Amino acid sequence: MSQRRELEKLTGLDNLFGDEEEKFLSNSTLPLSQIILPPSQPRRYFDPIKLKSLADSIKEVGLLEPIVVRKIKEDQYELVVGERRLKACKIAKREEISVVIIECDEKKARKLRLVENLQREDLNTYEETIGILELLAEELDVDQETVVKLLYDMNNEIKGNSNHNVMVSDEGQTIQDIFLKLGKITWQSFVANRLPLLKLHLDIQAALQKGEIEYTKAKEINRIKNDGGRQKVLNKAIAEDLSLSEIKILVGNILQQQSESKPSSHNQEQKEKADRIYKALRKSKIWEDEKKLKKINKLFAQIQALLEEDAMNKDSFPESSLVGSSTSEKKLEE
Repeated sequence: MSQRRELEKLTGLDNLFGDEEEKFLSNSTLPLSQIILPPSQPRRYFDPIKLKSLADSIKEVGLLEPIVVRKIKEDQYELVVGERRLKACKIAKREEISVVIIECDEKKARKLRLVENLQREDLNTYEETIGILELLAEELDVDQETVVKLLYDMNNEIKGNSNHNVMVSDEGQTIQDIFLKLGKITWQSFVANRLPLLKLHLDIQAALQKGEIEYTKAKEINRIKNDGGRQKVLNKAIAEDLSLSEIKILVGNILQQQSESKPSSHNQEQKEKADRIYKALRKSKIWEDEKKLKKINKLFAQIQALLEEDAMNKDSFPESSLVGSSTSEKKLEE
C-alpha cells in the first residue's frame, strides 16, 4: 500500500487532496508526553461517556487505529488527526501511543484536521455545517463571514437576483469543487438548509454543538424568543429526551401564552409613551414657534375627537376643550 493510500485509509481523506504527496510517512510509537495539541482544533466537544468507553476498550484490546502527527522539533510532535483517541489513551493511563508521522506544513495540517473531522460517524448537522464553513475558509484563505457572503452571492446569481459573476470566479469554482468532493450536500442545499443554523440563538447552537439535541428539535425550540422560557424547554427536552411532537406542544403553549399577553403589555407601553411625551412637551420651547403650535393644535383636535368618542360610551369626558393655543399651553403648564 502506498504512503498516500495509507493516510487516506487512516483519515478518510479520499478525493480531497488531489495528487499531492506527503513528503514523509512512517509508522512508530511515541510517548504521550511528546505529543502536543495544536493551538486550534476543529472538534470542540467530546461525549464523556463515549470517551470513557473508548478508554476501556483501549485497556482491553489496545488502540486499533494509530493517530497522525507531524514533527515540530526534536522529541516533540503535534497532533494532526485523532484527538479523541489521544484523549482516551490518556484516560486509559497509557504511556505510549501508535502514530503515523507525516511531514507537512501548518496549513496542510489544518486542512487534514478539518476534513478528518467531517468524516466522523457521530457528526451532527450543526457540527457538519461549521466544519464545512471552516474548510471553505481555510481553502479560500478568508474568514467564515466572507465564505457565507460568497455562498449567498452565488445563490442570488443562480436565482437571477444578482449581476455578480461569482459562479465563474476562482472562489466560486473552489466552493463548487469542494462541495462536489465532499459529496455530503450540494452548495445550494447548504445555503438553503444549513446557513440558517448560524441565526439560531446561542444556547441552541451550544446544545447542537455538544450533540445534546437533534436539529429538528432544536429548530422548534428556537421559535421561543424569550431567553428564560426557551432555556427551560431546552433543558427539559434534553433531560427527558422529549420527542419532536412533545416539544411542539410545549413550544405551541408558550407561544400562545406570549401572544395572549401582548395586548396588555403593548397597552402599558403606549401609556408610558404618552406620559413621556406629555412631560417632554411641557418642558419644550415648541410653544414659541407658531407653525409648530398649529400642528400641535391639530393633533390635540384629533386626540379630543377620540376622547369624545370614548366618552359617549363612558359619559366621563370633561367639558373643557384641548383645542386653541392659549388653552393648550395653559393646560400643559398647570
